[in-house]
Amino acid sequence: MPNIFSTTAAPLDTVAHIIQLALTPIFLLSGIGALLNVFATRLARVGDRVDQITKEMEGAEPERIAVLALQMAELRRRSVTLDIAVVLAALAAAATCTTVLTLFVGALVNKAVAAALFATFALAVVCTIGAIMAYTVEMLMTGVGLRAEVAARRKSRGSG
Repeated sequence: MPNIFSTTAAPLDTVAHIIQLALTPIFLLSGIGALLNVFATRLARVGDRVDQITKEMEGAEPERIAVLALQMAELRRRSVTLDIAVVLAALAAAATCTTVLTLFVGALVNKAVAAALFATFALAVVCTIGAIMAYTVEMLMTGVGLRAEVAARRKSRGSG
């Protein structure tokens, strides 16, 4: 990467160019922040359901407790999946910030920065993909759980 301060461009133009280059990772960071917000909302819903099941278990019949225990196990798996999504998104955010920092430092230092920029931005993208995949798995788990609960309620109404 050539020294950007040795070009014929004015220093202000050079700084403006660096800022323009930094905007792409910042947009990714904004998207990651939105994903983290979605993950947090989903995790809160899981927590609310855990509270609801815990209250339902008090004084319930053994058969109902067994069903509720299965639901609690499913909620645990969902929360672990969401934890994975949150960690991956946080790693992506950190890698994105590192990309921006490397961009600014690299503009001043001018040493093998291209490889570091590629690595940190690629890490951010890979972690974001992983977070989206974990979120997708959690959403699928939610759908399967809801369908199973609806089926169980239909079955209990039909036999009752």
